[in-house]
Amino acid sequence: MPGPVQSIQRGAAILRLLARSSGRLGVGEIATSLGLPRGTAHGLLRTLQLVGFVEQDDATGKYQLGAALLHLGTSYLDVNELRSRAINWADALAARSCESVKIGTVLDGQVLVVHHVFRPDDSLQTLDVGSLLPMHATALGKVLLAFDSGASATLGAGPLDAFTRRTIVEPRALARALAAIREVGWAAQVEEMTVGEAAVAAPIRGHGGLVVGAMGITGAVERICDAKGQPNTALVTFVRDAARAVSRDLGASRW
Repeated sequence: MPGPVQSIQRGAAILRLLARSSGRLGVGEIATSLGLPRGTAHGLLRTLQLVGFVEQDDATGKYQLGAALLHLGTSYLDVNELRSRAINWADALAARSCESVKIGTVLDGQVLVVHHVFRPDDSLQTLDVGSLLPMHATALGKVLLAFDSGASATLGAGPLDAFTRRTIVEPRALARALAAIREVGWAAQVEEMTVGEAAVAAPIRGHGGLVVGAMGITGAVERICDAKGQPNTALVTFVRDAARAVSRDLGASRW
């Protein structure tokens, strides 16, 4: 097996040093602290600056942790807080709806499943935590697209991938669907991702009402929908109530 990459180890040491520092550090201070040649330290810092992990003060030339690195840390904490706050409500929703429950958030233009509760029966099921799902073909994704303009922008203007004949692939049609979701406050998908499967999802909000994730149920069309192919109103209520409960726990006062 190949050994560790020295440049990455040194870059990580620089980030740890900056994190412990009470102020900005110069190239010389960093090189001395880590026992590195000044040129090596400078090269590492320039690379870390290029990717946004460190920032250089124009006046002093010294370095500090960059916004990109801080955002990564915040995103990690957000996902873990979302999951920890939602666990009990997700379990209750699975028991109440008798369907599997998933919680997702946006990651690189897709839905990252951060929590998954199995349908409460003896059927064979696969854990989907960590899976990435298409945003335009899932109820979770459509909720996130409807309330997050940044996520919506990642789709671009071209045709979208079709997973079934019912997948919305035309951007204008998707835009109309997202507008309708904003009106009613929840989303559904019926055989848009997988034939025979349907889902209902609602937004999870944090402080200030910002949508930080989505919670939903997934199951067979005949269980999720009525005879007309529309989501069962009782299941929609269950999902919305659970999402609102998580939102309240996360500090969304309007819920």
